[in-house]
Amino acid sequence: MSVPKGKLIIIGGSVDKGSFSEDQSDLPKKLKFFEQGILNRIIKESAKNTSSKIEIITTASNIPDEVGQEYVNVFHQLNVLDVNVLHIKTRDIANSPANIERLKNADIVMFTGGDQLRLSSIIGGTSFHHLLLDKYENEDFVISGTSAGAAASSNNMIYQGSSNEALLKGEVKITGGLGFINNVIIDTHFVQRGRIGRLMYACASNPINLGIGLGEDTGLLITEGRKMEAIGSGLVILVDGTQMRDTNITDVDMGAPVSIENLIVHVMAFGDYYDLKAKKLTIQHSMIM
Repeated sequence: MSVPKGKLIIIGGSVDKGSFSEDQSDLPKKLKFFEQGILNRIIKESAKNTSSKIEIITTASNIPDEVGQEYVNVFHQLNVLDVNVLHIKTRDIANSPANIERLKNADIVMFTGGDQLRLSSIIGGTSFHHLLLDKYENEDFVISGTSAGAAASSNNMIYQGSSNEALLKGEVKITGGLGFINNVIIDTHFVQRGRIGRLMYACASNPINLGIGLGEDTGLLITEGRKMEAIGSGLVILVDGTQMRDTNITDVDMGAPVSIENLIVHVMAFGDYYDLKAKKLTIQHSMIM
């Protein structure tokens, strides 16, 4: 696989009330955490900086008008004026020549939160999706997603599974995502909602995937498809199943507890780096003055 020229920024969320639903209450407050942090970093990672053309994609959201406008407002506060909203509600809209042209001219695409299954089922396999993949592979292009937008970024995607029953066989549902990055599986609102169990289950069911758990107000900047930098104020939890020695996942009945031996867990905070290919974490130690 070639090294992508684009950058991927995945964010743990705080825009919506859960992985599969969104609530419009208190949106300005919830978006405030972006203003001087992660959204500002997205702008800086773009070659055109504040002159970038940004398209906000609200497909995942149940309240696309409200969410889209809030992002427009926040980016305007960050001195980015060319910000537009794409309400892609059907596959026909995703395939429309006008929207393809808008994507061709974009420097940054931002996927909002909501329901990641809407993203994969509406956008997956369309002309819009193919162009996204092409721009990410071949151009200095930034793709970012928060909550559902982050969860759908990988080739495998969690789309259902409660936190408290996550280590019971069959409770976590996985399907294909948009495939901007391979061999990872991403969960969001991670620390706040105690989702370590379902990420462990996802990794045990297919240990080639590195589990990435993103806390709220937390993200990963991914360059070259492998170099991951923790950004934001919270924590990133990594679950590596490649060294797993044993599990009973194939032996127990549906609904029964699952045992796993020797999962490796890393915790990343702001400024830490992880190399996906080398499986190496580099912790950023504060300098002693």
